[in-house]
Amino acid sequence: MVYICVFISLAFQKEISTEIIALIAYVAFFVLALIVVFVVFFTAFQRRKNQLLFDKINQQKVFDEELVKSQQEIQEATLKHVGRELHDNVGQLLAFTTMQLKAFEKVAEKDILPKLTNAQEAVASSLTEVRALSRSLNNDVILKTGFDTTVKNEIKRLNNSGLIEASFNVFGENANFENGKDEIILFRILQEFFSNTLKYANANKLEVNITYSDKDLVLNVNDDGDGFDFETIEKSSGLINMEKRSELINAEFNLTSEKGKGTQLKIKYNYRVLS
Repeated sequence: MVYICVFISLAFQKEISTEIIALIAYVAFFVLALIVVFVVFFTAFQRRKNQLLFDKINQQKVFDEELVKSQQEIQEATLKHVGRELHDNVGQLLAFTTMQLKAFEKVAEKDILPKLTNAQEAVASSLTEVRALSRSLNNDVILKTGFDTTVKNEIKRLNNSGLIEASFNVFGENANFENGKDEIILFRILQEFFSNTLKYANANKLEVNITYSDKDLVLNVNDDGDGFDFETIEKSSGLINMEKRSELINAEFNLTSEKGKGTQLKIKYNYRVLS
């Protein structure tokens, strides 16, 4: 620009030769062209750099999703196996024990009948708990039973344990899940929350609310336990798993807690109603 100004000034004053004017014009054009090339090159470089970063982030995201899926599949296979073992082996043993106790009751002396009755009740209660637990671990049973009923059965199991007072409510008209695996993942998230509540929260009450709208399902779960401070607590594998599983099904995940005010979980999921 300086060259151009000088050129115009000198040309106007008619104090410069034609050759010098041409030289100055050439230099000015060269400088402008160099600036344009630099700007174009720099812009292209930045775009390429941003694209590489974007691709790297996407690749990492895909890798993380595949890793979570693999972990989920392995876990579900393990849980299914454990559930079947509980039902087929432990359940059968407890059922056989119940039959033996009933047979022994006929020949037992009267003074041991109360103890025998207590033993029968304990075994029967254990058998009921084992069967309920085996159903909650087996994803085939969950798919067959349905999401709402499965959650309801889990709440009933928690109440029967006597460890906590749990309530369950459904609002709106429920709908079928387009992807059955999604309801299994949602149920596993709930199970993780229940487990953390029983282990760490010292809670007396647990509340689960499911709300269905035209296209979304909203889960609201809260306990009245000790709560915790997100800024000071280190995220456990359970908390990380809940969040990762939510990402796997594109659900909105929001976990909040405050010391002395319990913990709240909200999940919003598009269940994609079948037509």
